[in-house]
Amino acid sequence: MSSLGENLDKIIEKNNKNSGSGAGALIAAIRILNKGAVRRVLRLFTKEVEFNGERKPLMDWVLAKYVGEEQCPTVVHFVAPFFEMGMKLATAWLHADEDSIKELLSDPALRRGIVTTLRGIALFGVTTPQKLPAPFFIVWNFTNVCNLKCIHCYQNAGRPLPNELTLEEKLRVVKELDEAGVPAIALSGGEPTVHRDFWPVLAEISRRGFYPAIATNGITFASLEFAERAKKLGLRYVEMSIDAANPAVHDKFRGVPGAWSKTVQGLRNAVKLGFTTALAFTVTKVNIQEVDSILDLAQEIGVNKVVFFNFVPVGRGRENLEIDLSPEEREEFLRHIYTETKKRKMEIISTAPQYGRVVNQLSAGEDVSPTHFVIANDPITRELTEFIGGCGAGRVYAAIEPEGTLTPCVFLPYPVGNLRTKSFWDIWMDPFMENFRDRDRLEGFCGKCPYKLICGGCRARAYNYFGDVLAPDPGCIYNSAEWRKLTEDLKRIKIKVSPMAFK
Repeated sequence: MSSLGENLDKIIEKNNKNSGSGAGALIAAIRILNKGAVRRVLRLFTKEVEFNGERKPLMDWVLAKYVGEEQCPTVVHFVAPFFEMGMKLATAWLHADEDSIKELLSDPALRRGIVTTLRGIALFGVTTPQKLPAPFFIVWNFTNVCNLKCIHCYQNAGRPLPNELTLEEKLRVVKELDEAGVPAIALSGGEPTVHRDFWPVLAEISRRGFYPAIATNGITFASLEFAERAKKLGLRYVEMSIDAANPAVHDKFRGVPGAWSKTVQGLRNAVKLGFTTALAFTVTKVNIQEVDSILDLAQEIGVNKVVFFNFVPVGRGRENLEIDLSPEEREEFLRHIYTETKKRKMEIISTAPQYGRVVNQLSAGEDVSPTHFVIANDPITRELTEFIGGCGAGRVYAAIEPEGTLTPCVFLPYPVGNLRTKSFWDIWMDPFMENFRDRDRLEGFCGKCPYKLICGGCRARAYNYFGDVLAPDPGCIYNSAEWRKLTEDLKRIKIKVSPMAFK
């Protein structure tokens, strides 16, 4: 996921140097795409075409042909010359470099992301946030099995569930996500690498042209042989969780002595082998003093980025509510890590959607952090922020549970539907998911906040504290009153949430 953004950033930067009018031209192009006649053409280009047993939108095949891939349906050979001519005209108008565009499109996962966006415009028009026919990535809790016992585990992982998907079912899910147009799959858990199905599923994800990623505790990657095998099978992005630079603090969090040293070795192996790497750190009252030390450790290891995860009271986290940050502590923390991005040679980001607002405020609008993948200061990303910004649950990503249930987010365990009994499309288009795609539905200050298009609050925190995905996020400084109400009545925040509380 990270390297996808890195490739795109390089091309945007190059195009911005070529012309200062790139952002204006982009917005003009978006307005053209929103016109009825153009949308009808887009619908034609995004209709599915089957070839050699694979079903993809016509545009996907055309883009593959454009970058030099010869294996494609017959119809593409008739359409491709017109598309190439159109691309030459479009890149000239946008003052873009066509070679850079081809470099971008040579990645099948990126092609799929572009096609998914165009399908979204064809089906729904241009919206803020942009509605999509499929998420940009899926976080798949591959199994509930885990080799650690983390006190803040959102999944309450440990033993396998009795009804986890079989290998045959997992491969069918991969096929369905491929046909749905999902660009990236991140395997998580539990611990995905300890399950016997990890290798065949990873191989299939790579073969189908997804961007393969993993969120792991890193223990298995301490074996260089294991890491090398994953590399050969196509794994591209590796994210490992470390809770402290102090081994004793980390091992206490993880519930297993010696976990820290193995994870650090696993991260070193991943860097050595050239994976795009990230160190993940869940910020709580217990380890917030470790932030600078973690950044020092990450810099010393040589990772590409540090991802600071929001604590969400779900799974075993509900048993440890007292470790959550107050809104004031979270605000100070987010401001601190933004200042660190100016000092260190690596990306530093947070999954807290408020980070988009903090970056905007501290940089006077020069920098933007539209998602928890990137901070950028180019004009094109600034213009796109309102289309893609803020909490991505049910919009740009979703989660799959070990037994096939799809939820809006790994931290928001509302069962929208199960892939054993319903199609991905039917689940993705479930009316409940509209709650995440229409920011005008938000309640409290989140609904009237001037930053709701670049933040919108963490819907998982709203759910886990209030039982309502549209409620205010009590982690935001603007919702401090909501947080105080919660902390005044500890019984209220320990009540088990019922799905009937959802809207």
